[in-house]
Amino acid sequence: MEAFVVTDFLKVYVPQIVITILSLMLLSFSKYVIRKLIKKSAPLLQKPDKQMGSVKRLVYILLNVAFIFVVAIVWGVSPQNLLVGLSSVFAIVGVALFAQWSLLSNITAGIVMFFSAPFRIGDHVHILDKDISIVATIEDFKTFYTHIRTEDEELIVLPNNLFLQKTVAIKKENKTKEN
Repeated sequence: MEAFVVTDFLKVYVPQIVITILSLMLLSFSKYVIRKLIKKSAPLLQKPDKQMGSVKRLVYILLNVAFIFVVAIVWGVSPQNLLVGLSSVFAIVGVALFAQWSLLSNITAGIVMFFSAPFRIGDHVHILDKDISIVATIEDFKTFYTHIRTEDEELIVLPNNLFLQKTVAIKKENKTKEN
């Protein structure tokens, strides 16, 4: 009797199973292509691989959400109900982020620094501040924080919004090439 139930299940849901498997294969292929594109575009954009990792993670999240959306529709979830649920989630996240404005401002500052800041990972910078002056090397840009390391090997972690608000001088090094 169980074999009969399994056979009936397969007969009814073969299209959904096939589309789910194909969607999963497409998701894997898309991630592979994105990974290759990001790796190839990093030198063109003059962004280090470490910095491009954040872009890759964001694109992966969007691909996963699209995959879940497609699979949910294939298995019979009404697109209207899915959109209502999604808008509820966005409303809750929006309220939570509004309550935590500093987190939102750090994320926004991180995005602005990624796309338009004149400094990059590895640059030697001088942060000009009336209270304290910092000379350091930019080690990494994270979602919320920028990591810089001083000449004394001290790691300083600055919130992105604070780093973006400071006056930052990029120090030029006089490098001579040996022939």
